[in-house]
Amino acid sequence: MARKKLLNRISLDPKICYGKPCIRGTRIMVSVILDNLAEGATPEKIVRDYPPLKIKDVKAAIMSQRSRSKEKKDSTLKGLPL
Repeated sequence: MARKKLLNRISLDPKICYGKPCIRGTRIMVSVILDNLAEGATPEKIVRDYPPLKIKDVKAAIMSQRSRSKEKKDSTLKGLPL
């Protein structure tokens, strides 16, 4: 699945979950998915535990975090002298 299509599964709305990234159409925050993965849950288990989710949503959460981490790293490096 294309990166942009995956990232479109993530929603940022200040009226939902205090503006934290969520899976579009749900109130399941990306951080909940990532916390489950960090604790050793498989994508399949997460989808079973959170029925509105699909495997694509778990992939989108991972992609979203990777994008945010890269943006943060890039913005931090901009201010450093070469």
